[in-house]
Amino acid sequence: MQTITPDKKRALGRGLNSLIPAARSTPPAAAPVATGPVAVMPGEAVQDVAIADVLPNPMQTRVDIDPVALQELADSIAVQGVLQPILVRKVGDGKLELVAGQRRLMASQRAGKTTVPAIVRQISDEQAIEITIIENLQREDLNPLEQAAAFEKLSQQCGLTQEQIAQRTGKDRTTIANYIRLLRLPDWVKQGLRQGVLTMGHARALMGLDPSLIEATAREVVKDALSVRQTEKLVYDILHPSPKPEKKERVVDPNVKEAERELERSLGVRARIYDRSGKGKVVLEYKSLEDFDRIVEALSK
Repeated sequence: MQTITPDKKRALGRGLNSLIPAARSTPPAAAPVATGPVAVMPGEAVQDVAIADVLPNPMQTRVDIDPVALQELADSIAVQGVLQPILVRKVGDGKLELVAGQRRLMASQRAGKTTVPAIVRQISDEQAIEITIIENLQREDLNPLEQAAAFEKLSQQCGLTQEQIAQRTGKDRTTIANYIRLLRLPDWVKQGLRQGVLTMGHARALMGLDPSLIEATAREVVKDALSVRQTEKLVYDILHPSPKPEKKERVVDPNVKEAERELERSLGVRARIYDRSGKGKVVLEYKSLEDFDRIVEALSK
């Protein structure tokens, strides 16, 4: 998984804030209050909203949430409260829809809170999708499949090219392309990525194989606990097999060859004599029970 440098983290922040019209139209008079993915804009205020009034985000790409980390956050919120407000938007009937801050909302519920600090902002569907996805991408504990799904949604639902996604997230375009390719891997391999038994490095190596070979090779990687470098070598060996050594022609003494022919004429089966300095073995090959009975009958005489 690519390490996000400080410059790229800043790029992530710029990409998300660029989605908010207020951020472009009116520059803040003072330093914005940090709220995680976005900042409090001029004219806005953090307000407590009822957790029961906040609907889940239907565009959430985050699937796996570590229960231990969630409980730790809930314990912290029970003592110190929510330090970073969530971001919501109005959707009618007095209800609010979560845009960013899923873990904070879930942890607040677990901590027994009935309200949570929030920024209520007018946000379009397209902006909500982008904010949700980019907020998730800013987290460092997403598994590769979750990141791949996030990039895919930015491409399909927001109509962004890979180059535009790279500008918004601060990642290289080739990295984004590699993540999206993960979604075409066999289900068994994707499950390995979710569980952490396979890494992005493993997957990148496996994707060089013919699709029919990927799952079997991945199972071998997991069974033998191969490192990424070992996996790359395994894939290379599969793609560039060593030529099989040519079989040496069997050299047979003319007298031994004649004895083989005599046995074959007598028994009606293929015969081979392996002789070395007067010692060796005789091999008779039969293809049916009738052949076998004939050999036994001939030898018993």
